[in-house]
Amino acid sequence: MLLSAAVPWRWIPPITAPAATQMAIDRWMLQQLLAGGPPMLRLYRWSRPALSLGRHQQRWPAQWRDEPLELVRRPSGGRAVLHAGELTYALAFTPQTRDREAVYRHCCQWLQQALANAGEPLQFGQASPAAAAQRSSCFATATAADLVTARGAKRIGSAQFWHGPALLQHGSLLLDPPAALWQRLFQADPPALAPLPWGREALEQQLREAAEEHLCTEGLISEPLSPEEWAAVRVLEPLSRV
Repeated sequence: MLLSAAVPWRWIPPITAPAATQMAIDRWMLQQLLAGGPPMLRLYRWSRPALSLGRHQQRWPAQWRDEPLELVRRPSGGRAVLHAGELTYALAFTPQTRDREAVYRHCCQWLQQALANAGEPLQFGQASPAAAAQRSSCFATATAADLVTARGAKRIGSAQFWHGPALLQHGSLLLDPPAALWQRLFQADPPALAPLPWGREALEQQLREAAEEHLCTEGLISEPLSPEEWAAVRVLEPLSRV
């Protein structure tokens, strides 16, 4: 099944920025797609620890505001994600189907391939969305939108936001989450994960190469945000602040 149009994608080089800025860029990507722009893919990191809340997550522990981290709301659904010791991805394109599970599987093939190259094959989780909704942490359960190791540890959590035919999907690839902060926030240990064999730049390169083979098969064209695009992003930043 062809899920994506045969056109080149725009690659936005990795950006490290505050939480509200990162969420604003993701919103801007979807806006650009709806306005006729190309599909886009990017990897990014957060300039300080942050918690992103799901679009419909209305309740969270009051003590989260006492922690030294930023608190923002994602445009997508799901539960809270701690952005520390991880790498985030975002993609925006117009699938040729509205079968959400099929789209998730298509959009995660590149992630599976990259992690398989690292010696850690990942499979999709099996928890129900209803079970996931009962937990405060996105990584407490693994649904069909998520990728887990052979030992059942959740390595990648993903979420979607649809606007008409257009899709924004973003997700978190856990690397070395801070155990003490994780325990304070979620009263649980982070998933037990083996370290990957690559450093920061090598990991980003492996992910880009896997995306070119399994997601953006017509190629990735690298294009940083222009000054005009950054100005449009700044306008969207308040939408994500909690």
